[in-house]
Amino acid sequence: MKKNTFAALLVLVMLPFLGLSQNSELGNWLIVFGNKQLNSKWNLHAEVQYRNYDAIGDLEQLLLRTGIGYNLTENNNNLLLGYGYIKSENYIGQTDDKINVNEHRIFQQFITKQHQNRLNITHRYRFEQRFVEDDFKMRLRYFLSLNYPLNHKNLEDKTWYLSSYNELFINTKNDLFDRNRIYFGTGYKLNKAIKFELGWMNQIFSSGSRDQINMIAFINF
Repeated sequence: MKKNTFAALLVLVMLPFLGLSQNSELGNWLIVFGNKQLNSKWNLHAEVQYRNYDAIGDLEQLLLRTGIGYNLTENNNNLLLGYGYIKSENYIGQTDDKINVNEHRIFQQFITKQHQNRLNITHRYRFEQRFVEDDFKMRLRYFLSLNYPLNHKNLEDKTWYLSSYNELFINTKNDLFDRNRIYFGTGYKLNKAIKFELGWMNQIFSSGSRDQINMIAFINF
């Protein structure tokens, strides 16, 4: 893909959100997922998530995650061991002041994929050990994703598709319910290496909920 074409697409996607007020209650997540297939069995995973309280510029969280995975069967049933660093800037009460919170996270996950006619189904089971400043926590997550290609029968090159997921977070002690995320979006698979998505996500906590616009790039390198 030519550099000027990629830049033009990026600007077109970004313009609606750059025009939003920074006082907006609608948050924005910029996400890049990377995957490197080392051979038929082993793969490397990397991701960067830049999460904002508003359109852009008011950092809520910076998340860096990496891991190494192993396919139990050909291109499916992936076991992965990973590490994540998360920097959060949390507002203090109703003030404009923030406090920085650093977290180091180790996680194990299992991903399995299924196909039903044109529908692509992904299940992800993740177990996290979280070192949040001086506190240690553990959490379980279940992620169910659905992708449905529109202009082709399969998710091949130059395919538009619909995307949705639901992810439930469960703590191992105290309040069991941590949060739930539900997402709806549309995507475009340019080729085997690059895929884009733009969608809306609602994140539900025990104390309320919050909406986010997700802008996602998937890169196989």
